[in-house]
Amino acid sequence: MTTNSHQIIIVGGGAAGFFSAIHNKKNNPDSTVIIIEKSPEVLAKVKVSGGGRCNVTHACFDPKTLCDFYPRGHKELRGPFHSFQPRDTMQWFESHGVHLKIESDNRVFPTSNTSQSIIDCLMSTAADLGVNLWTDCQVTQITKSDDTFSVSLTNGQDHICQKLVLATGSSRRGHTFAINLGHTIETPIPSLFTFKVDDTDLHERTGLSVENTITYLSIDKKRKQIGPLLVTHWGMSGPGIIKLSAWHAKALHQTDYQAMLTVNWLANYDTESIQTRLQQTQDQSPKKLCISRSPFPEIPRRLWEYLVYRAGIAENQTWNNLSNKHTNKLIHELSQGQFQIDGKTTFKEEFVTCGGVTLSEINFKTMESKVCKGLHIIGELLDIDGVTGGFNFQNTWTTGYLSGQTATLPL
Repeated sequence: MTTNSHQIIIVGGGAAGFFSAIHNKKNNPDSTVIIIEKSPEVLAKVKVSGGGRCNVTHACFDPKTLCDFYPRGHKELRGPFHSFQPRDTMQWFESHGVHLKIESDNRVFPTSNTSQSIIDCLMSTAADLGVNLWTDCQVTQITKSDDTFSVSLTNGQDHICQKLVLATGSSRRGHTFAINLGHTIETPIPSLFTFKVDDTDLHERTGLSVENTITYLSIDKKRKQIGPLLVTHWGMSGPGIIKLSAWHAKALHQTDYQAMLTVNWLANYDTESIQTRLQQTQDQSPKKLCISRSPFPEIPRRLWEYLVYRAGIAENQTWNNLSNKHTNKLIHELSQGQFQIDGKTTFKEEFVTCGGVTLSEINFKTMESKVCKGLHIIGELLDIDGVTGGFNFQNTWTTGYLSGQTATLPL
């Protein structure tokens, strides 16, 4: 068995691991910094994120407001975001040759529209600084003795270090390492998913979307989300739904993903203005069929037909003979239609979990463990998750940066 001594070892070659390695090496130039990645390729999640474009961060530059996008970790991240926030992330990448752009929804992407720009930047910066990268290299065990860690590999080697950074993402392997070093784990469960709705008539409208909707769940009517909603062949998706799933991930898990979803298809209207618009249509187009004459251009025609059907209005019903009862039902469907959620589906490749290392066990000034000196835990291994839009990457940049701000001593 071969044993080698180093100053800093980082387990995990993702975004958090690379950013940690870069800042550890920058602040400890004479130290040996090693990234150990079990797969042949590094930065795999960066490569596929944002449809292959990499949603680097979100253009929200107020730390307090930024924290509101994190269902788990919003309190703990307030301090870290004062040290390293999206503005710092953007400046860092720009200063390292990656030009970024802010899109209309405030998501930030490389102007190249390819995640390879981010991958190349992180890999070349780490290489230029002298960070060692070991790929296709599996860690089998980590132990702590006095002031050093022993990292055992499948090739029979043991590597000793005085500072260990766990950046494994939300993985069973990472959880096991953390538990063996004294930490507790909040049970990981899915976050960021779409809703299954058992309604074949709705499924026939697959691909239709409404830009401004308000949605909320029966388990918490106060937590509402405003945003686009997309009809799919299994139910409902879109940014508004994805955000709702993140905030209620734990509650929905407890109910086996059964809940009532309320949808206001017309977020820019109140009930009175909806009623006014319907009355105007009755006056202006009295002999037109309700199903074929929509007063709301925001709602696609085929979706309008579906909502009219849900209101119990017959296909041959004209506007001039529409009863007050059916008018009220239509207003209800438009402003507070209810849909039974019967399960979930994973949101594309953007799989995110809530759960991980308990946050009270971490010093968020340095990301060092409170229960194991010299151990730092960062990124998605922590019980932190954000909604869609670049927030989960910002967590990796911020915690990776902070984990690299402490100095190490020669072994």
